Amino acid sequence: MRTTADAVVVGAGVVGAAVLYELTARGVDAVLIERGAPNRQGSGTTAGNLHIQAIHSGRPEQSIPVDTAGLVPFQAQASILWRGLEERLGRELDITVGGGLTVAETAEQLERLREKASWEAAAGIPTEILDGAAARERVPELSADVLAATWCPWDGWANNLVVTPAYLEEARKRGARVYTHSPVDRIERTASGWTVESTAVTVDTPIVIDAAGPWLDRVAVMAGIELRLAPLAIQMLESVRIPRRLNHLVQHIGEGLSVKQVGSGSIVIGGGWPAAHLALGGISPVSPDSVAGNIAQVRRVLPGLAGTRLSRAWAGPLAATPDEMPVVGAVGGAPGFHIVGGTYAFTFSPLWAHAIADDIAGAAPIADVSAFSPTRLLATAPIGA
Repeated sequence: MRTTADAVVVGAGVVGAAVLYELTARGVDAVLIERGAPNRQGSGTTAGNLHIQAIHSGRPEQSIPVDTAGLVPFQAQASILWRGLEERLGRELDITVGGGLTVAETAEQLERLREKASWEAAAGIPTEILDGAAARERVPELSADVLAATWCPWDGWANNLVVTPAYLEEARKRGARVYTHSPVDRIERTASGWTVESTAVTVDTPIVIDAAGPWLDRVAVMAGIELRLAPLAIQMLESVRIPRRLNHLVQHIGEGLSVKQVGSGSIVIGGGWPAAHLALGGISPVSPDSVAGNIAQVRRVLPGLAGTRLSRAWAGPLAATPDEMPVVGAVGGAPGFHIVGGTYAFTFSPLWAHAIADDIAGAAPIADVSAFSPTRLLATAPIGA
């Protein structure tokens, strides 16, 4: 089947679904094409954390630190959008904004807490530095070795299995066409824009949005765009269900660690620990060493949770970039081709989708995302530029 559209989105994770919704909200006739089932890869396997206070600068084994100071203003904007998302989509999304702690165990880490608190204050994010005793009043399971923590009432998490389908359903109501189980196998530049061909549909369009997560570079190269990406697989752990013990998200300023107790009662543990290897064509296996390291962290930082049994571990692909920053915007030299994803894409998904849709619709931008331009990641000039 051949058709036309104002825009084509490639990828049905949370970012692609959010972009599709924002386009249709602006009256754009949009098509989404997904290689498999929606939300089954990166965003469907993530922890779903809403990282609003500054994140730790590196995952375990990460060589390039994240520019956390540069991201804080965007985290503040993303928080506002998350808090209004249920009203905007007209349904409950299982979003929990219960606040969070970022802990420090050393004097050096305490200095980092103070520094990040100054960035947050400048961005309008309410954080408070607590001493160890005050932190343990909030979360009694914390270790006596926790020296201090920053408290942010805007931290939380969302159910990643609910949010993406909600975006897609609302976009469909506005007329969006969604093709699943339909891998894109050709993207060709034309005189009027692009032709996107998949196993189910061929679409002629002036605009393509590559929101394919860890496959961003594979989609881009079909359009003659060589994108430098550094995808990897990270793993998650989940416990059996236990009585309510943990009411807040707990993170670590110096290490890859995130811990929360979700509505079902299970403890979900993350922090970016690497899986054994990335398998983009299948299921990435977990790493026994990473599982052991992650568990050891939890036992040390949250000894009050020691003895809780794990129920499962899994790995999911992550669309990391070589500079560990997001990628958002139009590709220089390839008119009409946009790329969106990268670091902490789940947290930023409402904001990046809004920014991309603003650009395409010619509206006043919600945020200046020029620092995240995909042009910085080009290995060579796009073919035909």
